[in-house]
Amino acid sequence: MLRLKNIELVKEKIQGSAPQKIVITTHHKPDGDALGSSLGLYHYLIQYGHQVQVISPTDYPYNLAWMPANDTVWEFEKTENKSREAIANADLIFCLDFNRLNRINQMEPLVKESKALKILVDHHLEPENFEDITFADTSAVATAELIYTFITHIGDEQKINIESAKCLYTGILTDSGSFRFNSTTPTVHIIASKLIALGVKPLDIFELIYDDNTENRMRFIGYCMNKKMVMLPEYNAAYISVTRDELKEYKITTGDTEGLVNYPLSIKGIKLVALIIDRTERVKLSLRSKGDIAVNELCSQYFNGGGHKNASGGHSNGTLDETVQTFLQMLAENKNKLN
Repeated sequence: MLRLKNIELVKEKIQGSAPQKIVITTHHKPDGDALGSSLGLYHYLIQYGHQVQVISPTDYPYNLAWMPANDTVWEFEKTENKSREAIANADLIFCLDFNRLNRINQMEPLVKESKALKILVDHHLEPENFEDITFADTSAVATAELIYTFITHIGDEQKINIESAKCLYTGILTDSGSFRFNSTTPTVHIIASKLIALGVKPLDIFELIYDDNTENRMRFIGYCMNKKMVMLPEYNAAYISVTRDELKEYKITTGDTEGLVNYPLSIKGIKLVALIIDRTERVKLSLRSKGDIAVNELCSQYFNGGGHKNASGGHSNGTLDETVQTFLQMLAENKNKLN
């Protein structure tokens, strides 16, 4: 269900005669939807003459760097001083693809304390409700879908240009699992068709996202599937654990582990998969499931996380081995749900 709050206010700010200072931000380690929705919104807003800055809390995968206006994006970790100034001086701050401020790392207190109007556009469960203006829907397949809907909702569909369309299509493509997830509704296909009508070439976008792998990444995926995948048929589950030394050995960079968790999920009989990685500062987990297994609830209960019903993430402050043991304990305690 679409949640709306104070939408007329942001419409007035965007379409009014006075240029606004606007910051767009998204969650750390942005994926295709996070960056695609951010840049899709950017290309719309600049048409009104607003001063718009996209700020990512961290770096992001190399296969997203082709998107129009990518070169204007600031990474907070590399541009802290001017990013702080932009947030402090902003009239509007758009928060895309996250609904808890801890998802933006060091930017959390800056956004929280800012006097700017905070606009949330998101599709995740259990919002923190820090925002002043809300355009959210947990049934949406992607935040990029919501950005398209938001722009059309305030009567500006004609301002979605080809640059914006490419970015929004990327967000929808990636967060829908290439249009295969259950949350891919008829409306999603209608939006995609309108973006294609604007000039988006689906094959070009797909190749830029999925056919741009490095040799190291492909060898790493092969190694994980051959040596690191552990099958747990008694739980209809599997997991892959990766040490920090293995990350170094294969020269893994941001985005190289994206999608790895989905490979074991394609095995017959497997309903739940975990990817557990020692990221040095903490151990990160990605959980994926099929059907009615709500991994967002499991992530919240066991791993300080959350997300979507069938795709969630969390973290552990323990060692890699301790985290694996917690995962195994989770399976044992929830065996009835997995069978």
